[in-house]
Amino acid sequence: MLKDFAKLQTFLTVVKEKSFSKASAKLGISQPAVTQQIKFIEDYLDTRVVERKKNGIRLTKEGEDLFRIATRLEKAISSSEKELLKIINKDFTFVMGSSYSIGNYILPSYLGAIKEKIDNEVHLQVALSAEVIEQLEDKKIDIALIESPVMHEGIIYREWVEDELVIFSNQPIPKQLRREDLYKFDWICRNENSHTRKLTSEVFEEIGVECSSFNVIGVVTSPTAIKESISYASKTGRPTVSVVSRHVIAHEIENGTLYEARIKNYKITRKFYIAYSKERKHDAFIDNVVNFLLAIKI
Repeated sequence: MLKDFAKLQTFLTVVKEKSFSKASAKLGISQPAVTQQIKFIEDYLDTRVVERKKNGIRLTKEGEDLFRIATRLEKAISSSEKELLKIINKDFTFVMGSSYSIGNYILPSYLGAIKEKIDNEVHLQVALSAEVIEQLEDKKIDIALIESPVMHEGIIYREWVEDELVIFSNQPIPKQLRREDLYKFDWICRNENSHTRKLTSEVFEEIGVECSSFNVIGVVTSPTAIKESISYASKTGRPTVSVVSRHVIAHEIENGTLYEARIKNYKITRKFYIAYSKERKHDAFIDNVVNFLLAIKI
């Protein structure tokens, strides 16, 4: 079994994630496959190592012993892999792809730390989520950070952080907006292919707001263009508003040049996702970057 460390790695992932389903998501394999690999280990050792509970899993005494041994093996393999990379002098450019809000307003402050983490050059490409996933499939980028899970076979999706979409303007507006208030503004909207546009439209439809009745004065292709359009909009007459990630306007909200609002009794949230190829789920560079990103408190 030691020659087939993948099964022990599955066991370690189940223990660390405290769940068969979460281990399945992290490894990019089905939950039955995870169960089958744990069963193989138990059959091989002729003993139970993991017990499923309603609130997670519990290791048996033998499972705890196995976890200690497998952890030592994992550290030894990781150390050997780093030594091997030094020997072959594997210098390359690690390319990250991301959607606009993430790439322009979240990732830049972390690129230096990621470069240090993997000891290699890091480049960042920004596009729509669907385009970033296409680049990932075509192996033009190593990892993707997106606003919505554009589901494709062969790709692992990990939930990253929660984002909130807010309505904002360069004029003071009520912090809590009623449905009827939304018709009193001029609107700058994102293009139809944008995930932000699709999610906002779904929310407005859910609460009974007719977007077709809005006075739309412009449609733009990025959150930066939206922020600039609102920033330079007239400050007299009807407020001009739009919807963006709270990360996009955080600095302006703090210094008082823009104003944010939310729909009364409603919060528009979404998850950001980390995506990478199943072929590279055991890649040391991918693993280091993913673990670093998951540890970030944003």
